[in-house]
Amino acid sequence: MTARRHAAEDLAAEHSAVLGGLLREREELLATLDRVAALNGTARLIRESIGTHSGFVAELTGPEQAVIRWMSGTRTDALQDLAVPIGQGIGGRVLALGKPVRVNDYVNSPSITHQFDAQVRGEGLAAMIAVPIVSGTETVAIAYAAMRERRDFGDDAVQSLEDIATEAGRALKLASVAEADRETALSSERLRMQSALHDSVGALLFSIGVQVRNLHEDISDNPALESRLRRLEGDVSAASRALRESLLALSESSPERALPVELAEHCRSFQARCGVPARFVQLAPVPRLDAERTGLLVAAVREGLLNVEKHAEALSVVVSLLPSEDGVQVVVADDGTGHRSGDEEPEPGTGMGLRALAERAARLGGRVSLVRDEDDGCTLRAWVPEPCRRR
Repeated sequence: MTARRHAAEDLAAEHSAVLGGLLREREELLATLDRVAALNGTARLIRESIGTHSGFVAELTGPEQAVIRWMSGTRTDALQDLAVPIGQGIGGRVLALGKPVRVNDYVNSPSITHQFDAQVRGEGLAAMIAVPIVSGTETVAIAYAAMRERRDFGDDAVQSLEDIATEAGRALKLASVAEADRETALSSERLRMQSALHDSVGALLFSIGVQVRNLHEDISDNPALESRLRRLEGDVSAASRALRESLLALSESSPERALPVELAEHCRSFQARCGVPARFVQLAPVPRLDAERTGLLVAAVREGLLNVEKHAEALSVVVSLLPSEDGVQVVVADDGTGHRSGDEEPEPGTGMGLRALAERAARLGGRVSLVRDEDDGCTLRAWVPEPCRRR
């Protein structure tokens, strides 16, 4: 019995260790998917990995300015929320050059401007490195490593900071996708709430209003009751106005948010209608489009899902939204068998709906295509350029 108990205890300890490792991985993943946590963790990682006295990160608030937000190992708040314009100080020089900059004594360096000497002295810093943090092709933040004494930072230190900046850039890209997914989910939930309120509370208020008006017409010899009914009718009207304002607020959405929300809704409707799993994925934030371009992409997804429903015999569908070639692209991909109702069925891409979409896209400088994949699935792609970027 003792041996069996020891074996059970060992197994429980092993499972506990595995669970602990999974929980730590979960926390690390959540930190990666949160922009603030990622940048705050980057500042801490700089100090711990490179061995400097402090590390901090400035986030771009515009194309020509960064603001220091996240710090680790600092003694004062002299640098907190410090705005760094392009060309000024070591961070501004990184913005201007797009490459690493290092100084062995900040306040005496001839290679940088000195608008921030007072803040640097206040924090007691001397040697410093700064490198750009890039997400995709754009600089989105600046990573700093600093010492409290003079030092000649070598190439290894610069490379280590660049490696950390590269990982930070990847984390920020993931965080932006996660944020877009969260905002899309929130907007979708608001849309469902709007529909539910309209169908339930709106209908109920309308019904109460009708009944109150009928009672008011039926009772003409009771002034006291008529007065109470008029007040009740006014209260119902006020509640209806408040509901309309709430529904309007729930429906408000920016154009860039409206597109993913509508595409996600089309996927949900398709799945409910056909019983085929349909998943919407936004691979990265997309630029703002006008109503005509947005309408075309939505129509393309609708047409793609209709084709899957009619012809594909698919087991699943994935609708993707992503930036591409200075524009925006949607992709509808299915894993269907490609079976058609007859041998005379046209090849993909020759239907009237698709031809109309392709002509509409061409007028906007875009394109639409539908091709059969090697594994018998089909992929529809629709791309439109950003406004004023026709090709």
